[in-house]
Amino acid sequence: MKPFVGYQEKPLSVPDLLRLIDKLKTENTYYFLRWTNKVSGIIENLPDKFPMLEGQMFNHQFELRWKHKRQNTYEVLLLTIDDNHHGFTKLAETWEIEPNDEKKFPSYAYPVHGYRPEETRFPQKFIYADSLDIRLITEESNKPNKPKLAQRYFLDKKTATVHFVALTVEK
Repeated sequence: MKPFVGYQEKPLSVPDLLRLIDKLKTENTYYFLRWTNKVSGIIENLPDKFPMLEGQMFNHQFELRWKHKRQNTYEVLLLTIDDNHHGFTKLAETWEIEPNDEKKFPSYAYPVHGYRPEETRFPQKFIYADSLDIRLITEESNKPNKPKLAQRYFLDKKTATVHFVALTVEK
């Protein structure tokens, strides 16, 4: 496990971004997308509706973030615990993650709790797969092939400052 934070030096066009997303996609990959008028919630498939203002793609090993810039291009950031950087430029040398105790947190991630449907924190119901919520205990959602939503902190070793909180899923 080697934390890495990197970016694409040049903004990507929509086709280039879609190729990168397709290249990085794995079986347990999820997306969170933002438009000017709505958010997608946490979804399992990338919709055909492009462009959006921002998006995140995440799985156990990494989170990929993109943000719309001028001329229909996107800036892209990669937060990963994997040593595979896919051609990204290193942002800094001194990253560590929290949690980093594999015995307590085998996925190197803290559990995340979804909001109950009756809570009114969002104007519309926030969408995410029930299988991702660690509070919902059902036979179906406890299957080993159903990951749970989690988060991982990327800190600067020198200052102990948290710079990024990445969405992830447990192994």
